[in-house]
Order: sequence, then C-alpha cells, then structure tokens
Amino acid sequence: MSTIFTKIIKGEIPSYKIAEDDNFIAFLDVNPNTKGHTLCVPKEEVDKIFDLGEHMYLQLMQFSRRVAKALEETVPCKRVGMSVIGLEVPHVHVHLIPLNEMSDMDFSKKVKMTEEEFKELAAAIHKNLD
Repeated sequence: MSTIFTKIIKGEIPSYKIAEDDNFIAFLDVNPNTKGHTLCVPKEEVDKIFDLGEHMYLQLMQFSRRVAKALEETVPCKRVGMSVIGLEVPHVHVHLIPLNEMSDMDFSKKVKMTEEEFKELAAAIHKNLD
C-alpha cells in the first residue's frame, strides 16, 4: 500500500511543493512545528533512512542541504534544524525546521497557517533555491 508521501509524489494528494528532481521532492509540512517546516522525501518508497543505499542516502543529504539553504534565506530564523524520526509515516523523510529556540523542535508544538500562507511561503522558498 502506498504511503501518503507516495500519493503526494504521484500527484494524488496536493502539496505545497518547494523542490523536486528525479529522485526527491521537498514540500511544506501541513502540520508544521514552525513556519517553513519542510519535508524532504525520496521518491523511492523506503521505510528506514539507513536502509537507503549509500549513494541515495548521500544524495538525500545534498538535496536537503540545498532546501535548507533556501529556507534560511526565506524564513527568519537562527538556523535550520534537521530531524529524521520516521515513526509517523513509513517512508524516509527529513524534517527541516526553521529554529529560533530549542522548543521549535518539539513535535507537539504546532503553528497554524492558511492555504494562502502555505502557497506564498512555498513559492518564496522555491525562488531562493540555488
């Protein structure tokens, strides 16, 4: 059965896409810890990050770095934090979270955004990709 991320990759579920290439996609988390919380996901449906082949793992880190740099240019923050948890969706994904304080990494703390805010933010981050 396809994960929610595979459905997003296939376009079956809408998303606020920031970046995409042949192997990966980045989109805004619809239940974000902070404004700009982004998920970087390989298109190949693999459950655990360390089950990715070494080359794919390194490419995911390079892709995530590129997206994180665009986030830093777009969303005012002290830094962009990265987390890989993987319990909520059995499909590898990297959380990139703009941080101003340690509690911004707390996954029980969420912010609310309108659809228009999501669209504007996704477009702004996309514009800052190198």
